[in-house]
Amino acid sequence: MSEQTTPTPGGPVLELRGVHVIHKTRTGGLFRPGTVHAVNDVDFTVARGETVGIVGESGCGKSTLARVLVGLQRPTKGTVLFHGEQMRYDATTRRKLGRGVSVVFQDPATALNPRMVVREQLMDPMRVHHIGTEAERLKRVSHLLELVGLPQSALDVLPRQISGGQRQRVAIARALALGPDVIVADEPTSALDVSVRAQVLNLLTDLKAELGTGMVFISHDISTVRYISDRMAVMNAGQIVETGPAEKLFNNPEHPYTRTLLGAVPSLL
Repeated sequence: MSEQTTPTPGGPVLELRGVHVIHKTRTGGLFRPGTVHAVNDVDFTVARGETVGIVGESGCGKSTLARVLVGLQRPTKGTVLFHGEQMRYDATTRRKLGRGVSVVFQDPATALNPRMVVREQLMDPMRVHHIGTEAERLKRVSHLLELVGLPQSALDVLPRQISGGQRQRVAIARALALGPDVIVADEPTSALDVSVRAQVLNLLTDLKAELGTGMVFISHDISTVRYISDRMAVMNAGQIVETGPAEKLFNNPEHPYTRTLLGAVPSLL
């Protein structure tokens, strides 16, 4: 078994303090290149057992924020804490983060290896992190399929041989393979049909209740975020402009941008 980070009891798994992400652009001059402030002075926390939704229109910075949370984007300024310890972008920290924080991407067709059957897709993370014997991994894989509502016969199929909803269930099972503290789900239902979308949302809700895993759920649709989240954070132009309990924010929004989202985005459920 590989090393496991010691959690801070009752504390956040991930915490951002005053995080900025500034990208250089091709505009501007040689000595003063143009910049884009993708994330601007963001504070954010997520703990085990809660779902925090991040909502905002395309280009608001929510996907860049997701990359910061999973260690794929180093902030230009600010602090990222993992279990109360400041993130160091070295191999040891990345390995701990890779085990403690998993990702579910928008399109399962591109997130899964098209040449690997489901069994290998699910066993691969455990092999990388040296978790268990082959027999123990196989047992774990069988249990993961049960968790996400897929038959055992799915173990021997390729991603192209199953539906989009089933592929996303495989992607969720893979995200659960290492027993993470937090799952970051970046638009995980937007590539699915409406009926399948509701099934996947219900699955994520049930898994959170059963496993006590924390989740960051990112979407452009405020109705979907409200459906699945305990807390919501509304992003606009790189900033979190409003945050609070999902029901309160949905029913009594204070920021004009939140009210705009509520008026403009139809329910997809």
